[in-house]
Amino acid sequence: MLRDPSLILLSHQHQHALSLCVRLERALQSGTADLVAWQLEVHQHYANEVQFHFAAEEKVLFPAARRFLELTALVEELSGEHEQLRDYFVRAEHGTMDRAGLAAFAALLSGHVRKEERQLFEIMQQRMRPEELKTLGEELAQALEDAVQVCRLGAKQEGSESR
Repeated sequence: MLRDPSLILLSHQHQHALSLCVRLERALQSGTADLVAWQLEVHQHYANEVQFHFAAEEKVLFPAARRFLELTALVEELSGEHEQLRDYFVRAEHGTMDRAGLAAFAALLSGHVRKEERQLFEIMQQRMRPEELKTLGEELAQALEDAVQVCRLGAKQEGSESR
């Protein structure tokens, strides 16, 4: 099904996450993966995008999906995966993941993204009226923009402190 414009922002971020997973999986399979560099990249991806993505989903998307009884269990599962993924991101930040941890992380993240795209988004698009989807998209965009503003303010403050 064609992705509704209200969910395009999240879908684009999902593509970034899948790209990370594919590159990581290939590096691990080749046997040449620099574990320190990969953990740094995983952490940076979380710091620059995923933390805000998760926050927008938890604040806007998941509550909207919970209105549909058939999505309740899926939303609970996805919420639990957010927590598991946050644990992996913390481990990456601390540099404590080994090859198996990085492989498990990539598998969980790619499966999570596909579940949201193929199940959650599809059902929401089928069940929500166009005006509801439009409002959802506006709320998601605002939640993501608020997060970007916080990130920009933090970067400005760090820049002014170093002078």
